[in-house]
Amino acid sequence: MAEITADLITHLLREQHPDLAHLPVTFAASGWDNQLWRLGEELAVRAPWATHHAGALLVKEYTYLPELSRTLPLKTPVPQRLGRPSESFDHPWIVTTWVEGEPADRAPVTKGIESADRLAAFLTALHQPAPSDAPADADRRGVPLAAVDHGFRRFRQQVPAQAEALTEIWEDALQAPVWDGPPMWVHADLHAANVLTEDGNICGIIDFGALCAGDPAVDLAGAWLLLPTEGIDHFSAQLDDATRRRARGWATLKALACLSIGTDTGPGGKPSWAPPARAALTYLVGLSCGSLPTAGHP
Repeated sequence: MAEITADLITHLLREQHPDLAHLPVTFAASGWDNQLWRLGEELAVRAPWATHHAGALLVKEYTYLPELSRTLPLKTPVPQRLGRPSESFDHPWIVTTWVEGEPADRAPVTKGIESADRLAAFLTALHQPAPSDAPADADRRGVPLAAVDHGFRRFRQQVPAQAEALTEIWEDALQAPVWDGPPMWVHADLHAANVLTEDGNICGIIDFGALCAGDPAVDLAGAWLLLPTEGIDHFSAQLDDATRRRARGWATLKALACLSIGTDTGPGGKPSWAPPARAALTYLVGLSCGSLPTAGHP
């Protein structure tokens, strides 16, 4: 893909949204799929930089997130403008609102109970029946866990000392009753890099590129990846047994996936993803050693 620079962002704005082209542009972050550039004080530009499907994810956000965000109790980046492919940049891009906060992989949650309640309120608001034309996720998030069993079997090889305990949790999740309700809207990518904090508390949720319809347990798993021990216990105690077991399974798979990315020494590696992934796996292994109590570990 073409190199993205502040000058390119300004050029694209002049071409398609000239009323915004006077605003200063500063680099903010590089994500898995997109780069984030701050635009003035209140806006941001997100543009694909690393994966060929990134533009489609941005179009998805532009299509669905403005309506969904109206009922969400935490701040989210709401798409304002769509940039279309052009000779200057042959991928879609979007202008969104700017959300203040630090990613939780760099500024971890420390206020466990309050953040657990904030996360629960956010997910309760998001997890509503999705329309029939809601997208499915290409990476099979939100599906029955049996459909992603191969991913767990592959990822567990990186933690041989913990593999047996994590397999116990995974097998228990596979045996839990599957989601039998309507497909619900799910964020589908809740991990520390996609959650913002302020003063140790969750304050925002970002990157809705994986937004799809499915089993809410894929999002509920985020508690294990984000919260300290007391927050996980508080959060998980509010779930019914089947949902808790599926959520623990998703948390195990997602923590292993984040660890893989966090320990990758290549260009796609994200070193800041490894510590929260390891913390989640340590907690989950503790659950296995405690014979998998249904409401968190003692």
